[in-house]
Amino acid sequence: MSTKHLELAQVGIDFPTPKGPFRALENVNLKIEKGEFVSLIGHSGCGKSTVLNIIAGLHQATTGGVILDGSEVNSPGPERAVVFQNHSLLPWLSVYKNVELAVKSTMQGKSKSEMREWILHNLALVHMSHALDKFPNEISGGMKQRVGIARALAMEPKVLLMDEPFGALDALTRAHLQDSLMEIHASLGNTVIMITHDVDEAVLLSDRIVMMNNGPAATVGEILDIALPRPRDRLVLADSKQYNHYRHEVLTFLYDKQKKVETVSSHGKSTLKQSANGVSSEKKDKSNSDAA
Repeated sequence: MSTKHLELAQVGIDFPTPKGPFRALENVNLKIEKGEFVSLIGHSGCGKSTVLNIIAGLHQATTGGVILDGSEVNSPGPERAVVFQNHSLLPWLSVYKNVELAVKSTMQGKSKSEMREWILHNLALVHMSHALDKFPNEISGGMKQRVGIARALAMEPKVLLMDEPFGALDALTRAHLQDSLMEIHASLGNTVIMITHDVDEAVLLSDRIVMMNNGPAATVGEILDIALPRPRDRLVLADSKQYNHYRHEVLTFLYDKQKKVETVSSHGKSTLKQSANGVSSEKKDKSNSDAA
């Protein structure tokens, strides 16, 4: 694998405000190899989505830049497909037609039969072959995200960018989609960069976890290599000392090394620790209610 595939060098970005420029990111440096699965994690406001948008070409860096396979990234392009938390399917088009729209924009010159074969192939990858003629209001939230992923993959991107793609889903649906994503990544060997707030998701899916420092002027805090063999089974990993070690490392960064930015007193520190523990309980409660 080549270390020259995707590189962020000295990336910083300012956003205008009435009080002057606001520096959201500062000196972000990151090299991603072809075929890597990288997760970005950090507290809200740490610039994760801004990093993703700069790679996608939706934002232009104020300083530094992004290089993909030797070319500077300065605008959106089909070699970088984005899957957002909200599926963004066109409600008046069927599942098939939603994917077809992306294929027509990137496979010009192909015959109708070649396009159809490619559309069906990508819908099969996400296990949606049974719902070709369904409309978005006729399928579940998890199915909509599957179609969104199929649409992105149909563009044959070099890099798949995912902004909390499973954040709005119940726990069971989320687990199924995580498994599907691991299957797709193993099959295609594509480069994936995913934003998540879920520590377990990051450890399960990633080759590396990039942990962002709190903003403003956020940057890369630590990078954790995940040396778990693939394919990965969540039930087996639940009892893995190595898995739980990685999980502990990420939690330590989020709720110990970065807590000083958010606390102002000893009382505040206690509140943060309680809220950090409460996040897991709250997520479990919410997931249970969603799954029910």
